[in-house]
Amino acid sequence: MESVLDRPSITEVIERSADPVTARVSLIRLAERYPELERELAHEHSLLEALVAVAVASRSLLAGLLVDAEMLDVLRDRAALGVELDPATLGRRAQAMLGRHADGAAALRRWKRRELVRIAARDLLGLADLPAVGRELAALAEAALDTATALAHPDTPVAVIGMGKLGGGELNYASDVDVLFVHEGDADAAVAAAREVLALMAEPTADGIVFRTDADLRPEGRSGPLSRSLDSYISYYERWAQHWEFQALIKARVVGGDRELGERFLQQVQPFVWPEVLNPDAVREIRAMKSRSEGEMRRRGLSERELKRGTGGIRDIEFAVQLLQLVHGRHDPTIRSRNTLDALDQLGRAGYVEEVDARRLDRAYRSLRTVEHRLQLLDEQQTHTLPSDPASRNRLARVLGYRDRPDASAVEQFDSNQRAQQAAVRSIHEKLFFAPLLEALAGSGPLSLAAAEDRLAAFGFTDVAQAQAGLRELTSGMTRRSQLMHQLLPLLLEWCSAAPDPDLALLQLRRLVEGPMRSAAMATAFRDVPGTAERTCRILGSSRLIGDALRRHPELVDLLGDDAQLAVEKSGQQLVGEALRTLTWRTDDEERREGLRRFKRREIVRIGARDLLGFADVDSTGRELAALADASVEAALRSLEPPLPFAVIGMGRLGGLDLSYASDIDVLFVYEGEGPGDFAEAERIAETLMIEIGATTAEGQTFRIDADLRPEGKQGPLARSLESYRQYYERWALTWEFQALLKARPVAGDTNLAARFCALVEPLVYRDEFSDDAVREVRRMKARIERERIPPGEDPQFHLKLGRGSLSDVEFTAQLLQLRHGARFPELRTTSTAAALHGAVHAAVLSGDDALALEQSHAFCSRARNYRFLLTGSPNESLPTSSAEAARLARMLGYVTRPQTALRDDYRRITRRARRVTERVFYGQEPEAS
Repeated sequence: MESVLDRPSITEVIERSADPVTARVSLIRLAERYPELERELAHEHSLLEALVAVAVASRSLLAGLLVDAEMLDVLRDRAALGVELDPATLGRRAQAMLGRHADGAAALRRWKRRELVRIAARDLLGLADLPAVGRELAALAEAALDTATALAHPDTPVAVIGMGKLGGGELNYASDVDVLFVHEGDADAAVAAAREVLALMAEPTADGIVFRTDADLRPEGRSGPLSRSLDSYISYYERWAQHWEFQALIKARVVGGDRELGERFLQQVQPFVWPEVLNPDAVREIRAMKSRSEGEMRRRGLSERELKRGTGGIRDIEFAVQLLQLVHGRHDPTIRSRNTLDALDQLGRAGYVEEVDARRLDRAYRSLRTVEHRLQLLDEQQTHTLPSDPASRNRLARVLGYRDRPDASAVEQFDSNQRAQQAAVRSIHEKLFFAPLLEALAGSGPLSLAAAEDRLAAFGFTDVAQAQAGLRELTSGMTRRSQLMHQLLPLLLEWCSAAPDPDLALLQLRRLVEGPMRSAAMATAFRDVPGTAERTCRILGSSRLIGDALRRHPELVDLLGDDAQLAVEKSGQQLVGEALRTLTWRTDDEERREGLRRFKRREIVRIGARDLLGFADVDSTGRELAALADASVEAALRSLEPPLPFAVIGMGRLGGLDLSYASDIDVLFVYEGEGPGDFAEAERIAETLMIEIGATTAEGQTFRIDADLRPEGKQGPLARSLESYRQYYERWALTWEFQALLKARPVAGDTNLAARFCALVEPLVYRDEFSDDAVREVRRMKARIERERIPPGEDPQFHLKLGRGSLSDVEFTAQLLQLRHGARFPELRTTSTAAALHGAVHAAVLSGDDALALEQSHAFCSRARNYRFLLTGSPNESLPTSSAEAARLARMLGYVTRPQTALRDDYRRITRRARRVTERVFYGQEPEAS
């Protein structure tokens, strides 16, 4: 007998679907589960279309239809599918379901599933557009929360505040539902009720959950109380809230519980969302949040496939809209809508966004959110990432309505549209983030000078007059350069304001583009590669050192936009090759020295850019700086063509592969030879090499080079033979000299000779027994350094090198462990402090927690020390005492809220932990009994 499902009218619907195979199999399964359904489908065309659309788009809803016959009833009423239901109606339907079931939680879950299949069918059949779907999903969550709150029977007034997409009435199929709880009266009773609401909503069962419900946007996040009184919220927002918390409150609305209490909450938080004066840190924090999010996508390789946080994604639109609301909504209540599309329309009508851009973003937002809905509807999973496998991508494209054409497949059409949407969004996002500042910051248009100056100051510029002059200089005239700069000005200025020192960024930008040829090329490069411009401004506002180097080598600006190059840590061998190529064609001594210095300066730009832009951590930076020094010394030494075996041994931070931007390079010189002639030749090579590396020319200095760690210090010869070193170390060397040799590493010259030197000193350093007297000597030396070495003018309370628990403590502790235990444990025989700490843990002579405390202090102090040098261009070993400089340094280090205080607090916390380890492990002091 012919199956009803084989009838042409049914087959036509199946074949027209996004996935005919899935559609047919799903109908067969449904007909087997409900035998009467097959006959019904023969004449109920609307039910057939609804079932096919839902089954193809959602495996999870199909599974629900197979076990819950009442979900089928929802799809049978085509007239009801045409109606959007509000929260009150949905709440009444939930109450009706509760009246038929003893288990309230189970009833709530079943009700939600039936309403969800109704909303999905409305969506998939084209009976509801994207805003209507978002509103109804939010209404469903609101009714669920209100019902759950009633089921919790709170003994005290409790209101539920919807946040995020729930608050905005634009929920996804698999969104978390973000909420706050506010109460009056008994806090314990309110918290108990809130917990009950969360359990009813989100506790997983065999029937699933109602909604994933998240209260983490509350003050103090998961560490804070689940519910707060109104006074407690206001107190928190007045004293401790971060700017992102006020941004989040743009979306806040009452969704459940005591409505009157909830409305009072909303009224009282409005001044925090829409203050009279906007703190510039608010804009900086929004920008930093967006940057971190994009950086995470880049690191995960998802920038192009991530709908929400990727380039040109949903967040580009939402962040731009919210930023404009925060900036302009303070004085314009007409643009304060919680809903993204409504707010975008308001911004367009009010003139804050060009209407054509508002329409393009509206279309893009609807498109991107629709794709997001189809992704999530498949299994009701919270995903925002486009699939990479062809089959899944094809299914998604077809569910979205694309079909193969002779000139392009469904997937090709989808991909093309997606790329176009993302490109349009990204372009407009950049304009929206910065265009409202154009007139104020460029000093043109209807704004008075006073108003422009107010805005400049609000965006972090302290020298307003200089900033005004800089803007006029960049944009004056009718040249192609000035016109391009005028177009780019909003972006450039906002990027400068995002830098740790906005004034420095603008000053160095002016210097960078000096000269008509250079400025035109730079303006074009910035326009064509905006990412390069943003990074350039960030670096110019972070470092005088790198800014000056960029001014001398403007061709390196292109490097700042090349992620592939910035992601690579160059090897020592690679740098040696580049250094040698730099010197090959130079024969004159002065030319050779200047060439070496230019090579070093170019590499400092690259290394500094990797560091400041987040492509390298502090360990990688230290290794590359050491490798750069190695390469410079190797190239200089080869140019001298030594006639006898000659090697350079790195000591100190150079030997430890832990060089800082401000470090000297400590070296020893060793040669192989006998007699006065060889000694004189080696001494000549060493002296010449010191000049090649350390002399100052018009191009600056390659490195400050120091050979004072050699036997007899400044009184001894610069170079010694291997045998002379042996005799000295076996007969006369002091404990500190063996400690210094822990860092000895071959750097340049004859590799065989350098290896023999290291083999010579290793058994002298790592002795079978490191005596108690030697331990005491190391401790005495450390104590003397603590007492005597901090120079005047540097803050001993926050010293990065010699402060308690800072670099010196960490390094001495690691070195004493090496000296005492290195003979027995080969893993301790390393020049690297970090590797020594790891080796000590492996050898069980240091606990993992102690090693972590020391490593964290070493990394923190090293990074802060590096960044202070980059910022000022001069070496300084402590945190700044000037509040302005301290704030700039803190922003470089990533602190956003209360940067100076947060930086000092972290210094105290991190170094105190390290100091406790030093006192116990290095000084042998037992902790006091608690």
